[in-house]
Amino acid sequence: MSKFRLDPGKRTVALLVMLCLAALGWSQNPPEDQWPAADRIVAIGDLHGDYDGFVQLLRDAGLVDGKLNWRGGKTHLVQTGDVPDRGDNTRKILDLLMKLAPKARAAGGFVHSLIGNHEGMNIYGDLRYATPGEFASFRDRNSERMRDAFFAQEKQELEKNPPPQGLPAFDEEYRKQWNVRYPLGWVEHRMGFGPTGTYGRWIRGNNAIVRVGDTLFVHGGLSPKYADRTARSMNVQVREELEDFSKLKNGIVMDPEGPLWYRGLVSEGNGALAPHVEALLKFHGVSRIVVGHTPTDGAILTHFGGKVVAIDVGISAAYGGRRACLLIEKGHAAALHRGHLLGLPGDSPAELLAYYRQAAAFDPAPSPLASHIRRLESQGHP
Repeated sequence: MSKFRLDPGKRTVALLVMLCLAALGWSQNPPEDQWPAADRIVAIGDLHGDYDGFVQLLRDAGLVDGKLNWRGGKTHLVQTGDVPDRGDNTRKILDLLMKLAPKARAAGGFVHSLIGNHEGMNIYGDLRYATPGEFASFRDRNSERMRDAFFAQEKQELEKNPPPQGLPAFDEEYRKQWNVRYPLGWVEHRMGFGPTGTYGRWIRGNNAIVRVGDTLFVHGGLSPKYADRTARSMNVQVREELEDFSKLKNGIVMDPEGPLWYRGLVSEGNGALAPHVEALLKFHGVSRIVVGHTPTDGAILTHFGGKVVAIDVGISAAYGGRRACLLIEKGHAAALHRGHLLGLPGDSPAELLAYYRQAAAFDPAPSPLASHIRRLESQGHP
C-alpha cells in the first residue's frame, strides 16, 4: 500500500488518512465464543444498513426501551453479521450495538455481534455494495480538506510511479470524475473501518462463530471443508486475516466455503448434506445451527428437521423491509414475525403451508410469502 508524504502543513491530515490505508496490526484479548445456556436468546439476521428495521425488531423482542436503552435483562442478543452495505445507516446500527453491549453485560445479558462477509469486505476494502448515503453518513466539516489531502497524495504517488498507460491529465474533468469515485465522507469511512478506527477496531474484536448453550450461530454456514475445525480456531483465523491482509489469500475470510460465505446449509435443502449436518452437531455439541447470509423469502425457516435455522429474512429495505427474528426461550425456538410469536414449521409441506399462512396474515399486502402459499396450494396441500 502507498504511504502518504505531504508537506508539513498537512501532516495532521496525512496521519489521519494513513490510518485507513496502512496495514497496522491490532489485537486484544480474544472474546469468549462459548457461553452456557441462556433462558432467552434473540437472533437477528442480516441488516444491511436498515437502522429502522433493527430498532423495530429490538422493540418487538422487548430488548430496548423508548430511549433505546437495554431492557432485555439476561437475554443474549445475537446479530449474525452483515450490518454494512446496501443501506445508508450502517453507522447508526453499529453505534447502537456498541451502546447496548456494555449495558446488556451489566444486566447479566450479552450482545454478540458476529462478523459476516460484508463486515469483512468493509475491513479489507471491497466497497461494491456501499451506498452513497453510507459515505455521506461519515461526512463532517473537515471532509473537503481530508479529500483534498487524499487527492494530493494519490497524485504524488502516481507521478512517482506512473502507470503503464501513462499519467492522467489531472485536469478539471479528471478531478470531477475522481470526486465521484471518492465522495465526501469516503476517506472518513475508510478511516472508521481501519485498524485503529472505531468500527474497524470493534469488528476485529468480534467473533465469526459463537455457541450459546446448545445453539451454534454463524453468518454463512459450515461446509464440509471446515467440518473438523473448532469455532475457536476459525474465529482466531478470521481475526488474524482481518488484521494482516497478506493472510487473506487462500484464507478463511474470502473462501466461498468458509463460515462467512458458505450457503449450502440453506441452499442445498435436506438431502445429501444431512450426514454432514449431523456430524457438525455432534462435533460442536449442539442441537441446532443458526445462520444468516442466504435470504429466505420473508420468514424464519428451518431445514434438516429444525437442526438448521435460516434467519436472513430480508430485513433491509433493499430486500423489502421484512420484519422477523428468531426467539429461543428455555431451549424452544420460535419465530417472532412482525411482533407475533409463531411456532416454527416441520419439514412437511402441510406444516410449511400452515406456517406461511400464519406469517403472511401479519405482513403488509402483498406478502412476499404469497407466491409460496399459492405454489403449495397448487400441489394439493390443504
